[in-house]
Amino acid sequence: MDNLAGCPYERTCLSARNFSSKRINMSNQAAIHKVLIVGYGVMGKGVSATFAAAGFDTMIKSSRAAELDDLPEGVTAISDLPGAAPDLVIEFVPEDVAIKQKVFADIEAAWPNDEVIIATGTSGMSLDVLSEKLARPELFTGIHYFMPAESTAVAEVMAGPGAPAEVVDAVADAVRRTGKEIVTLYKPIVGFLINRLQHIILHEAYYLVEEGVATPADIDMAARKMLAPRMCLNGLIEQKDTSGLEIHALAQRSIVPELHPIEIPNPLIQDMVARGEVGLSAGRGFYDWDGCDVDRVRKQSSERLRKLSKFLDEEVSEYAPHTKPKTRELKRGQ
Repeated sequence: MDNLAGCPYERTCLSARNFSSKRINMSNQAAIHKVLIVGYGVMGKGVSATFAAAGFDTMIKSSRAAELDDLPEGVTAISDLPGAAPDLVIEFVPEDVAIKQKVFADIEAAWPNDEVIIATGTSGMSLDVLSEKLARPELFTGIHYFMPAESTAVAEVMAGPGAPAEVVDAVADAVRRTGKEIVTLYKPIVGFLINRLQHIILHEAYYLVEEGVATPADIDMAARKMLAPRMCLNGLIEQKDTSGLEIHALAQRSIVPELHPIEIPNPLIQDMVARGEVGLSAGRGFYDWDGCDVDRVRKQSSERLRKLSKFLDEEVSEYAPHTKPKTRELKRGQ
């Protein structure tokens, strides 16, 4: 399995787990060929384009199927679940437990005798909670895409609470065949990997803004000019190995106790959203976007990300001979 772009590791696994004893016929890792996507918002459209472009039989289920005139090439829109079972169903419906569980129930009822893998497209909900009413939890997984889904380089695939490794690997293989590099998580954890890392950084950043320690512009400059380039080259953890862990361990002792507590969401951003200050689309967030072209800003960001990803892949992703470390299995106290 692949890892994040530029990172040397061949497999990412947060934790070992005891998998379901139920047998799943996933010995052929290329078993997924027919994909159904439920929900046709921005994410559903982008994800469907990646599967269709990679040669998958790709369908979109939407209540607006008859009205859709912007389907990606190779994608078929339907208003009802088809008679023939797909190999994989990915849902992109609203982030509401009841709505998602209703979709799952409909899928299981439509094909009770088929091993249809269900993947939720949630980015922050608990897979343990979402799977509570499933008849076949061993076929439940999560896939986390990033915007824009059709061009970002990385996606995350995560096991549901009952999914064995072969199911997770089959889903990861399918998404990888669409051109993504995969972070594969064999244990369900709220937020997947990347969002958890992102939110722990952002929580501290919001606190520093709230307390007047630094401005949003200060923080963004530091991220662009220092944090991001180093992570692009050496990842997050490998960079610490490279520079030496002695000083880092000492710094942890003095800095970590002083970090802002993380028991609750940051009040500053919660209050901003309550006032309607939701960022670029509203003209105001941490920055004043008045007079800015919303579409142009977003297209510029997407194009810059595409160029950066291309540069990283072509120029800095390969290791010189005798410079690539091997992975280790680490446990506390050892």
